[in-house]
Amino acid sequence: MSRPRKQSLENLRVPTRGLRQSLSVFRYSGRALELVWTTSHTLTIVLAILTLVAGLLPGAIAYVGKLIVDSVVLASQSGAQTQRWMALRYVGLEAIAVMALAATQRGLTVCQSLLRVLLGQRVNVLILEKALTLDLTHFENSEFYDKITQARHEASHRPLSLVMRTFGLIQSALSLVTYGGLLLNFSFWAVLVLVVAAVPPFIAETRFAGEAFRLFRWRSPETRQQHYLETLIAREDYAKEVQLYQLGSTMLQRYRDIFHRLYDEDRDLTIRRGISGYLLGLLSTATFYAAYAWIVLETIWGRISLGDMTMYLTVFRQGQSTFAGALTSIGGMYEDNLYLSNLYEFLEQNVPKPRGKARQGLIPGDGMRFIDVSFTYPGITKPALRNVSLHLKPGEKLAIVGENGSGKTTLIKLLTRLYTPDSGQILLDGLDLQEWDIEVLRQRIGVIFQDFVRYHFTVGENVGVGDVNHLEDAERWEDASDKGMAKPFIELLPEGFGTQLGRWFKGGQELSGGQWQKIALSRAFMRTGADILVLDEPTAAMDAEAEVRIFNHFRTITQNQMVVLISHRFSTVRMADTIVVMAGGEIIEQGTHEKLLQLEGRYARLFSLQAAGYQ
Repeated sequence: MSRPRKQSLENLRVPTRGLRQSLSVFRYSGRALELVWTTSHTLTIVLAILTLVAGLLPGAIAYVGKLIVDSVVLASQSGAQTQRWMALRYVGLEAIAVMALAATQRGLTVCQSLLRVLLGQRVNVLILEKALTLDLTHFENSEFYDKITQARHEASHRPLSLVMRTFGLIQSALSLVTYGGLLLNFSFWAVLVLVVAAVPPFIAETRFAGEAFRLFRWRSPETRQQHYLETLIAREDYAKEVQLYQLGSTMLQRYRDIFHRLYDEDRDLTIRRGISGYLLGLLSTATFYAAYAWIVLETIWGRISLGDMTMYLTVFRQGQSTFAGALTSIGGMYEDNLYLSNLYEFLEQNVPKPRGKARQGLIPGDGMRFIDVSFTYPGITKPALRNVSLHLKPGEKLAIVGENGSGKTTLIKLLTRLYTPDSGQILLDGLDLQEWDIEVLRQRIGVIFQDFVRYHFTVGENVGVGDVNHLEDAERWEDASDKGMAKPFIELLPEGFGTQLGRWFKGGQELSGGQWQKIALSRAFMRTGADILVLDEPTAAMDAEAEVRIFNHFRTITQNQMVVLISHRFSTVRMADTIVVMAGGEIIEQGTHEKLLQLEGRYARLFSLQAAGYQ
């Protein structure tokens, strides 16, 4: 095949491919209709009926208007009483039709308002349900986080908007059928002019809708930066540092800069869209007045009656408006489909389901084993963990020490199955963690992370979230808070376990850092069946005396449980049965406190430095 011919075929394929891509986004229209239908059968049926009626009434009103004018002309010419009463009957009939149309439009508005609320809730629940199935890696991936942001943006009203535009298109189509039938009696060319005049504005609107959507997708990172800056400026947990470091003006200026950058893009698009719409609108106006002159001349020449002229002018004006509205609905449907593509891409995100079903291990009582475990975070080249091996037996206490970034918290995330190792195995009772039923596994683990959540719930609920199956169990609150040594100060709070915590809600009480840590520690004890306790810097906000009391108490109440402790304070880790020293994602030393001191390695040096600080 010659090169020019190849290029010619390619040129044909490009528009065809573009057309296919444009039409492909309309695949979400059916899904939006299904979503609305399942949200409320009754409201959807009422909406469909009212749409049908609203589509037919305008044509009927226009035709009755013609009958009124013709009756008036005949009555004035003949003076017959019958024609006068006939004209008045037609006026009454038109009044009834107009009132029916107004009632129909009001009903459509009511249905839309009710469906908007129900559908907004439904879509938000779908997004939140999907979020609950995601892995931690999804939330820590900035690109995927953009997908969540895009899915949530306008997702609550776009399905209803799409359905309303679809129904509006059906309504317009019904009206156009009636208008077209009336205009065909005048001229086929009038119908053709009506159609052609509305096409240019439609093309422009569709083009600009796609451009606006592309802008929206590109700017997700900037939008998230804006939200983050809003949070820093307006949230109480950041207010102290923002004020003391005098960061407010700098952050506000960054917020303004991002806004102006986005606004400039919006302004350019809005101006171009407005100018194009105006110029193409002039074409429609010119077309209407050309048709107007044509119909007037036909009346002057006596080819149509005065009533016909009135009807045709009304039909042409309303038909032009309706046809333009129909094409605008199609353009709007295109835009809605673009935004819904974000929602459904997020909802259809492939999330591997946990394959494990085991409820007990192959070697009960073997404890937890890491065998040559390595792990690298997505998008990072340097491994966070490299060939880590260790064994924690039932009842043993393991302490992990090391500099920030040495891999301590990553090891905990792998142990709790928030991540999956790239290589090696983690075994619990002789069975790989991936083979365990995830619900059973997590019921065996109690965790307090260094960055634990401070829930703005009551004290009891803050403790109870440690075991959602017993969230409201007051007896377990008491027992867990006693083990976490939080009970003494809880009893001094205004309403005890019923005291609201945090400043977000009325009457909320704020706790000290040490008190919050005791609440979080108590949370870890809510799972009475947990035989693995993971404590990541559990006493970082407590004074030394409170820390010693807690760990002496802690050893007593966890004699039969495996404990993994991360701490920078060597006064606490020395109580562990085994101490692991990590650096660069590897275990460089391992043994008891006394053994590691004898090695005179990294641990001995760090212990000596810390001990010297207390002398």
